[in-house]
Order: sequence, then C-alpha cells, then structure tokens
Amino acid sequence: MFFFFSKILEFFIYPLTWILALLIAGIIVKKQARKKWLFIAATALLLIFSNDFLFNEFARSWDVQPAPLTNTTYSCAIVLGGFSSEGKNKQAFFNISSDRFIQGLKLITTGKVSHLLITGGNGGLIHDSFEESDWVKTQLKTFKVPDSCILVEDRSRNTIENAAFTKPILLKAHLKPPYLLVTSGFHMRRSLGIFKKEDIPVIPYPCNYLGGQGNPSPVDIVPDAYVFGLWNYYAKEVVGTMVNKLR
Repeated sequence: MFFFFSKILEFFIYPLTWILALLIAGIIVKKQARKKWLFIAATALLLIFSNDFLFNEFARSWDVQPAPLTNTTYSCAIVLGGFSSEGKNKQAFFNISSDRFIQGLKLITTGKVSHLLITGGNGGLIHDSFEESDWVKTQLKTFKVPDSCILVEDRSRNTIENAAFTKPILLKAHLKPPYLLVTSGFHMRRSLGIFKKEDIPVIPYPCNYLGGQGNPSPVDIVPDAYVFGLWNYYAKEVVGTMVNKLR
C-alpha cells in the first residue's frame, strides 16, 4: 500500500503539477484580482523552475560529494537500480542514470571492489516480467565480469526495499563492511539515510550529477525546458528524505 501511495504522491510534488493547478484555478475563479495573482504565481514558478542558474545552485547544495577512499579493496559496491528501462519487445536499455552502471563496472574491473551487488527489481505500478538487476547481470557478463563476483537482489521496488533486501544478501555472502554505495548524486542523500536506518555501513560513491559543476554562465538565466524537467528528480528526493526521517 505504501508503494502504491508513494507512486500516486509523486504526481502532486512535481513543479509542473503546481503550475497547472494555479492555471486551472486562475481560469475557474471569478474575482479578477485573485485570477491575476494566480496567473502571476504560475508564471513566476515557470520562470524559477526553468532557470538553469537556480537549478545548478540548488543541485550543488543538495548533491552529496564523494567520500575519500582508502587504498584497500572494498568487499562490495552496492549499485542501486533505476538506470535501465524496458523498451518494446521486452528489450531493455540504459537511461539517464546509466552512469551508475558505468561506475560500478569501473570499480569491479579496476579491482577497487571484489563484488558488485545490483539491487532493483521492477518499480512499476503494473508489474511485468522485466527485472532490472537480472538484465544488468547479463550486461556485466558481456564485459567479462565473473559470475561469482555479481550478487543480485531482484525483488525491491524502491530505495527502502533496496536497503531492506540487500542486507541479508550481504550477511549471507559474508562480505565485510563498509560497502561502497553507488547511486546518482541527487539520490545519494536520501539513500544514505535509508541505509543508515537498516544499519548497513556504506561509503557514498555518487555519480551521474545532473547539476552543472562548472562556473555560471550568462546564458544560464535563459529559460530552459530541459532544466524544468530535471527538477522532478529533486522534488521527489526532498520529499522522500523528509518522509524517511519520519519513519
């Protein structure tokens, strides 16, 4: 039930939903003064959430930076799913978060970790046959990663379940903590809180930064529809982080 409710809630936390709600309210209300301010508010939000400069500043303040690593080999890197999607004819593909896969592959092939644990099943409201972690395992094997070095958790549908279902696998495999936690920079803050609640010692290994890491540019103030869509990721993370603190 919580999973279903969280999926429905996502729709109401996206900036576009707020703007549409203000525009609809502006059309419905009769008083001209109130109508005017609703349209002004909708326009203001549209300009704010399409501003590249404001997005980059927020992203830099929210994203978690990498922690310093020792020269030792870590027992396992936990790679959170969400970086692949199912296409037509049951063919999967890497999506905007594919850097999680790249960094996990880099860690195992360079010997920084001895094992990879891919956690993620099917996070859709309507469950079908696609299981992300199983598909990712086949991709890793094409890069000659030994089967014995790949652990798979294919039941989880969200980050809370990622942590809950990962813990017994780590214990059963007798892998010594701490573990490297690989996920997107925007997702790391919430993930660290969730794994801490499950008492799983992890070191953040963020990747896939959506916010610009360079110096600001004058063109950053020009409204950008692409930036507008990126706010959805952060809206979800901010709300998710607050919900996790209340659990």
